Amino acid sequence: MPLSGRIIVVTGAGRGLGRAFAEAAAGAGAEAVVIAEINREWGEASAAALVEAGHEACFLPLDLGDPASIEALAGEVGARYGRVDGLVNNGAIATGIGGKTFEEIDIETWDRVMSVNVRGTWLAVKAFAPWLRKSSGGRVVNLASDTALWGAPRLLSYVSSKGAIISMTRSLAREMGGDGITVNAVAPGLVRVEATEYVPEERHRLYETGRAIPRPQYADDVIGAVLYLLGSGAGFVTGQTLPVNGGFVFN
Repeated sequence: MPLSGRIIVVTGAGRGLGRAFAEAAAGAGAEAVVIAEINREWGEASAAALVEAGHEACFLPLDLGDPASIEALAGEVGARYGRVDGLVNNGAIATGIGGKTFEEIDIETWDRVMSVNVRGTWLAVKAFAPWLRKSSGGRVVNLASDTALWGAPRLLSYVSSKGAIISMTRSLAREMGGDGITVNAVAPGLVRVEATEYVPEERHRLYETGRAIPRPQYADDVIGAVLYLLGSGAGFVTGQTLPVNGGFVFN
């Protein structure tokens, strides 16, 4: 049980990849899993499913666009458990995949994506840092995207935000390494989950035919990398970005 006795927080864990990561962490023996989610219905359902399966889990509300909400989450988790061993920064928003060009994106959309995906991730690490330092081996796993590695067109706000996550991961790794905390990123390809149902089918086909392993990507394809980076076996791995995309792009 690679996560035995560990307190794991997963943002955006109400559905899709986030929920899969939370379920995987619980199955890997985590002492408790915190479902941090903006949608109460999804978050409560995700936590309830884990509890029903015999795991320790709770739902706590989180709006990554609201600094006060992030602070409140970290404070509540710290008060409950006294430490955090792993933080998975999965929560993010994407708009208009394969849609607007860089000239067509409006400023409001750009600012919203940056405030949630980039500022929200930074503030989450900042808020949880005191509790990660109380762990015997704190882990931060940031969700990037392979779109930032191949420069996906007509998606500039999202691609830019995920490129920032990769750079942020490297800088945070250097700043937090002295406290024994590792910071890494996982960069999935386009995954077949609820959150990507709106993506045009031609975009899915682009990925599925262009991969070295030419098939759809599912949440189960990503959880192994996240569990590895959360576990003790990755204690000397930090500042890295691990593409998990079936070979659509190589790093």
